[in-house]
Amino acid sequence: MTESLSRNEIIKAASAYLRGTLKEGLAETATGAISEDDQQLVKFHGIYLQDDRDLRPERGRKKLEPAFGFMVRLRLPAGECSPEQWLALDRLATDYGNGTLRLTTRQTFQFHGVIKSNLKTTIKAIDAALLDSIAACGDVNRNVVAAANPHLSALHRAAADLARRISEHLLPKTGAYREIWLDGERIAGGEEEAEAEPIYGRTYLPRKFKIAVAVPPDNDVDVYAQDLGFIAAADARGRLSGWNVTVGGGMGMTHGEPETYPRTADDLGFCRTADVLAIAEAVVTVQRDWGDRGNRKHARLKYTIENRGLDAFRAEVERRSGVRLAPPRPVRFANNADRYGWVAGENGREHLTLFVENGRIRDIPGGPQLLSGLRAIAAVHDGLFRLTTNQNVIVADVRPENRDAIAALAAEHRLAENATPVRRNAMACVALPTCGLALAESERYLPDLVTALEARLAAHGLGETEIVVRMTGCPNGCARPYLAEIGFVGRGPGHYNLYLGGAADGSRLSKLYAADLDEAGILAALDPLFAEYAAGRAPEERFGDYAIRAGIVAATANGADFHARTGPLRGRKED
Repeated sequence: MTESLSRNEIIKAASAYLRGTLKEGLAETATGAISEDDQQLVKFHGIYLQDDRDLRPERGRKKLEPAFGFMVRLRLPAGECSPEQWLALDRLATDYGNGTLRLTTRQTFQFHGVIKSNLKTTIKAIDAALLDSIAACGDVNRNVVAAANPHLSALHRAAADLARRISEHLLPKTGAYREIWLDGERIAGGEEEAEAEPIYGRTYLPRKFKIAVAVPPDNDVDVYAQDLGFIAAADARGRLSGWNVTVGGGMGMTHGEPETYPRTADDLGFCRTADVLAIAEAVVTVQRDWGDRGNRKHARLKYTIENRGLDAFRAEVERRSGVRLAPPRPVRFANNADRYGWVAGENGREHLTLFVENGRIRDIPGGPQLLSGLRAIAAVHDGLFRLTTNQNVIVADVRPENRDAIAALAAEHRLAENATPVRRNAMACVALPTCGLALAESERYLPDLVTALEARLAAHGLGETEIVVRMTGCPNGCARPYLAEIGFVGRGPGHYNLYLGGAADGSRLSKLYAADLDEAGILAALDPLFAEYAAGRAPEERFGDYAIRAGIVAATANGADFHARTGPLRGRKED
């Protein structure tokens, strides 16, 4: 543990429970930005300050400040949204955002391009829709994700209910959100007595914290990428027995710093449903007290577990929770994809999963009219919408007599058109122009790269083969590229690191195969591997598994092993 505190820790401690000078900064009209310290605090309210990086050069030449805007992300446990809420968010995107809705890998919405003068109005409108953005970002437990459709089975309903309960239990208690954005009054009495955060304390967590609830055989939430996971375990009759607990997953790393790495979660044990909240709180408070507050690159739970050891961590969680964890139950995942098209639930209702390329809901010229089409569906739908962590949307809980009307609207707006398996399983982060961390394009570029990959796959007879492809514009890993069968991570404009060998069920990390490739280099590297895979794969063998079995890349065990034995495995002289 680093002895000196990072700057963010000092900002949090002096913030009066996440207030800082946000109220004053919002009233300042001379700039579209807020102060540097407040830029950190506003994340806890679900908001990021960004600017349009496409406009930076021109505005710089004209001596203008950057084109600042704010990204607003909602807290939406288990990804549930009513049709009325969908329509309200659609209006906000049109009135105050950039005219699009963005579905995220944390099963929620975010708006881009909200200017400072509209920010408070936007949050008030979100509140009027009975939604909020508190704790969607920042050093707290963020949006709790769950298996995509709770209407499929009792296990799925239990997962969604658990996600909502965990989210509420771990929600920050500060009144700052209501006071700053909704004109609430400051709680009377001494600050410490009135607002002490019983779980987080004055400085909250050392770093962001992510929780997922999964239902096998689908690992659509990528539970092993999360700080904390709960996996439904069923008895022989398919009834819920309890939950396997996983800890220590996380995707972020930094280029050129091998002490940072992605990691898949470890099995901590098994608990009953009645004990989940106590276990979740204990895991959070152990990380609060044991996590590194000196080095933010080393502050995630994955590093705490690597440093302290899983056994010591488990013992402390058991001590704080008063729960003795049992050995984990056997569970098996088959994939981490969504189920597209119509799927029937146990109660006779039906559910339509629609593909949204990279989560961007907009009307595409000559293509799917996602924004207007989903608006039309929301106007007549009497069920719910469900977002997925693969950035897609489910029109859920459709009564049989309404199916034809929903299907007709989806067809009219080209929402249900077939995409190739590789495109359906592709996912990108936002990256440029709004993300300040992006080193390369992602959302705007991946569709074109997928088109090129589709051509090469088709040439080798693999056009209908399922392959998970993910891309991020920087190594922070928001689209979870290190769990993909083929992962691309931005190095600089037009250049990416290529990772291979992730498991299609989200249980195994990939390995760096080649660094700093442009598109021609990517295609040159992958084309012969596609040919080899077509000729040498076993029945039903996934590309990521083949890459390991055939010796294309080494398998990654976990943690720091991610950076060992990188590059093509064949022909390397081992030490």
